[in-house]
Amino acid sequence: MKLSEMKQWLNAHQVRLTKSLGQNFLHDQNQLERIAAAAEIQTTDKILEVGPGLGPLTALLARDAGEVLALELDARLMEFLREKFAAAPTVRLEHGDGLQYVREHRHWAGWKLVANLPYSVASPLLVELAEAAEPPDRMVTTLQLEVAQRIDAAPDTEHYGVLGLLLGLRYESRGWFRIPRTCFFPEPDIDSACLTLLRRPEPLLPPASQGAFKKVVKRGFSQRRKMMFKLLKGDWPEPRLAAAFAQLGLSPQIRAEKVSLAQFVELTRALTVAAA
Repeated sequence: MKLSEMKQWLNAHQVRLTKSLGQNFLHDQNQLERIAAAAEIQTTDKILEVGPGLGPLTALLARDAGEVLALELDARLMEFLREKFAAAPTVRLEHGDGLQYVREHRHWAGWKLVANLPYSVASPLLVELAEAAEPPDRMVTTLQLEVAQRIDAAPDTEHYGVLGLLLGLRYESRGWFRIPRTCFFPEPDIDSACLTLLRRPEPLLPPASQGAFKKVVKRGFSQRRKMMFKLLKGDWPEPRLAAAFAQLGLSPQIRAEKVSLAQFVELTRALTVAAA
């Protein structure tokens, strides 16, 4: 769908896009093709798309995939989507909140998420999918550039933090590419990026320890400039923490931003074994 066609339909139906819903529609065909290519879609794939808008990416997904489930919150756009994809048997449209949907549906084995995610729900939606009983095999998502940088960040860098660590437990980043703000309508204030995440063959921790991992990470970053040891004393006895830090060779003065994903995993193991 060209930008002129997008504007024409919106004007004809007197639809005003809503910033609170993250309605900045990607219209650049080259960027849409790059997103679809990053998904490496096979004819047997099942694709989850959240926030299809007017469906330009949906059309590319339906071209190659065996099934596309598109979740759209805006009832005004559902009318257009139902008409546009009426003759597309592989496309299933659902009207509703995408974040709520993935909270209620926890089995996504054999699926891929491919979506230009609304900015307002992107981070919590990715975490919900990563923490599902059966997460998607791959997630290819358009996000605010800064959010993509946070997910892909290395320790002791500006963007390193909770989001990247929570996703890193189940997923490996395969990098991202920038999408200029001029490729969207209405044009947002910042650039975006398309990020690719591949599910690990096995999570770095068993399901029983993942809640403890989340607690360690969130507590460790709750006050970024404070020593992690002191912050963690709010949840674990000091002797247990001291033994775990010593076991990993971590200084009691270290801050969370300098602790790697692997070290957070091992720290969680040490704390949960000690508590057993």
